[in-house]
Amino acid sequence: MMQRGRRIAFDYGDVRIGVAVSDPDSILCSPLTTLKTTDKTLFTQIEDILREIEPVQLFVGNPALLSGKEGTASQKAVSFAQHLREISTIEVIMVDERMSTVSASRNLRDSGINAKAAKNSIDMAAAVAILEFALELQKGSS
Repeated sequence: MMQRGRRIAFDYGDVRIGVAVSDPDSILCSPLTTLKTTDKTLFTQIEDILREIEPVQLFVGNPALLSGKEGTASQKAVSFAQHLREISTIEVIMVDERMSTVSASRNLRDSGINAKAAKNSIDMAAAVAILEFALELQKGSS
């Protein structure tokens, strides 16, 4: 059985990081915010989010190449996950996110939102997709 508590997912990108959060029962996943990757206060902002939400787990999307190999984006996501481990004692889990941004863009487009005009929305929607996928994996293994 899954531990009760909120979970947070991060969709790490070169420019922005989409952030999503689950409810305490891990049923609903909602977009939370978009952070700027280059912001000098990035990890302070993340620490503030962690303090406020008090999650039991953190997920970071791992954009491995479709071949399964680790590319530059994947290495950056792994490095970001390592920084999260350094600033917090909360478990950090890497999650396959190869299709999350594509899926998020398609879902936004299907709902009538222009993907280019909604980059922040795409990043948050991708984080939601990562979180939903991670929770489904956990529910399936418990």
